Amino acid sequence: MDVAFDELVEINIDDLLSAWGLKQLRFGQRFWRALARWPSVRFARQIADFDQAVGRAELKGGGQLLCKRHTGGVMVNGLHHLPAQGPLLVLSNHPGLSDAIALFSAIPRPDLRVIGLDRPFLRALPNTSARIFMLPDDPAQRASITRKVAQYLRQGGAALTFPAGQIEPDPLVLPGAIESLQTWSESIGLFARLVPQLQIVIAIVGGVYTPAALRNPVTLLRRKPHERELLAAALQIIWPPYQCNQVHVAFAAPVLAAELLAKNLNATQISREIIAQARRLLENWPGKWQPVDLETPGF
Repeated sequence: MDVAFDELVEINIDDLLSAWGLKQLRFGQRFWRALARWPSVRFARQIADFDQAVGRAELKGGGQLLCKRHTGGVMVNGLHHLPAQGPLLVLSNHPGLSDAIALFSAIPRPDLRVIGLDRPFLRALPNTSARIFMLPDDPAQRASITRKVAQYLRQGGAALTFPAGQIEPDPLVLPGAIESLQTWSESIGLFARLVPQLQIVIAIVGGVYTPAALRNPVTLLRRKPHERELLAAALQIIWPPYQCNQVHVAFAAPVLAAELLAKNLNATQISREIIAQARRLLENWPGKWQPVDLETPGF
């Protein structure tokens, strides 16, 4: 299947206009959409290349390609904490921009799948969407997806999820990363109870923003902090000089579901223990890093 390229371009245009606060304007939409088309087409081509790379070399191959094009490299700490096989659930913060592709490029599992919200952007990418457990917006309809993920994990698969379910502060350039851990879903403890053999690894990603993009005076056109960050992200995507940031990915030691279950903890208590480990990783940020190979194709 081919990428739904035209649909992808329109989605990119909508996102770009939203970042600039132009999508809600009653007049001039034809002009603004025409102005946003060139960078949106350019980005759509890059995303189409990413999806093709995923088809050839799984999520790792796609992550390598985009990280090479859109960042100054990926640095990793704690890679040895990731088991090469067996049930694995990686829980990560979600500062946005290049966090997912940095994780893809770093996690050495060809069977990696992602738990993510069902979005038209992802549906437009056939190879990528085939590797995502799509969560419906209605929480009441998510039980069936949870069962599918649990079954995949019991079969020895690896999955990645972002428990906050929303964009969080970049811990290396913005305040509030520790506080945002309180927004992590307590449902993550369910997987430990459903998959007793599971290993759970916390990942913290930082450095997705280039400070220069955040300091750009253009961002002051937006009033709210999260709106200014969204505009900075848009600037970083369309302006190559802002794509020099090194993304850092730190992995904590794995938490064994069997050990948590031996303590007779319920799902909520398990989630709180896991979130506490994420907090410790943020508070004790590693000092030694190694680069992720972005040149050797996939697996």
